Amino acid sequence: MKVLVLNCGSSSIKYQLINMNTEAVLAIGLVDKVGMTGSYLKHEKESGEKVIFEGEILDHSAGIEYVLGVLTSDKHGCIKDLNEIEAVGHRVVHGGERFNSSVFITDEVVAEMQKCIDLAPLHNPPNLKGIEAISSLIPDVPQCGVFDTAFHQTMPEHSYMYSIPYKLYEKHGIRRYGFHGTSHRYVSERAAVILGLDYKNCKLITCHLGNGGSVAAIKNGESIDTSMGFTPVEGLMMGTRCGDLDVGAVTYIMEKEQIGIKSFNTLANKHSGLLGVSGVSSDGRDIRKGVEEGDVRCQLAANMFDYRVKKYIGAYAAAMGGVDAIVFTGGIGENAFLHRENICAGLEFLGCEVDKDLNQVFGEEAVFSTDDSRTKLIVVPTNEELVIARDTIEIIKNR
Repeated sequence: MKVLVLNCGSSSIKYQLINMNTEAVLAIGLVDKVGMTGSYLKHEKESGEKVIFEGEILDHSAGIEYVLGVLTSDKHGCIKDLNEIEAVGHRVVHGGERFNSSVFITDEVVAEMQKCIDLAPLHNPPNLKGIEAISSLIPDVPQCGVFDTAFHQTMPEHSYMYSIPYKLYEKHGIRRYGFHGTSHRYVSERAAVILGLDYKNCKLITCHLGNGGSVAAIKNGESIDTSMGFTPVEGLMMGTRCGDLDVGAVTYIMEKEQIGIKSFNTLANKHSGLLGVSGVSSDGRDIRKGVEEGDVRCQLAANMFDYRVKKYIGAYAAAMGGVDAIVFTGGIGENAFLHRENICAGLEFLGCEVDKDLNQVFGEEAVFSTDDSRTKLIVVPTNEELVIARDTIEIIKNR
């Protein structure tokens, strides 16, 4: 059974076609700059053959039509006919409180998803455009939605509520939702398998560290807390997001700089984090290069990043009453061994001992704690697309 996985952003479409009999990726690609000048489609087959098509791509429907065309083309395709696509799984950023698991997409589900647009105005509309495009282009193919927020719907009330007037929660749904749920779910389940732990009877802290980042506390297979909140800006210091920030500082900056809500939102989401502190880049690789060259602000940014992750790990170990393993994933988590080493330094009281030789790993599964480390340290590359495809298959089979 072949499943097409779509992740539609505001101006991009990421896709994978997966053969679920073997879980092999038959094709992977990206449509970028949708609705902009310089649009292109980058496509890679299972064999490693790559091709780039440039041309005008006005909207998501046109972009997905191009994707379907490439997948079935004689020269670059991997299937002979669109009938070989038996289901489509969509990444959907925000499911609010309505969706605590993946769902089969119906008109009623789409209507409920539209109600969540206010909670994710930049993300949910393009997610919905992807669903609409598939409904139009291959209307008989079943579709499923997999929500970033769903995994964190197990958080207890005392964890997800803000200490603001309760009526604001009742009226506007203002609470902590958490994101990166599909990634946290995949790497926690996979880590338990690798380490021989009972997933339903262990305590894991998962660190998804990339341009966006979050930490999650997973107890007995359920998320009980996570660092992102009402929006993805809360929590860790990220590539361009500020993370945790005193609300008083927000109003102070707005007053002193004489800027409005939209301008501050741009400042907090696009010009802060590693970029804002370093003044160099939002990319961790550029920050590391700056550190090696003696750039003091790059060093400060790196130190701040590691320190904030360490604080959340300590907090979540306390929240769960201990921890069996700490899992690293995401672009930085999987590839930046110095960040992993610095984050874990000082956590020896939790039973963490880093084996520096084993920690020299990039983008592959590896345990990098010492043999006598009570708390295991592990790298697990994330695979959100596979989770989406698996959920889609499960939902289709059980209908």
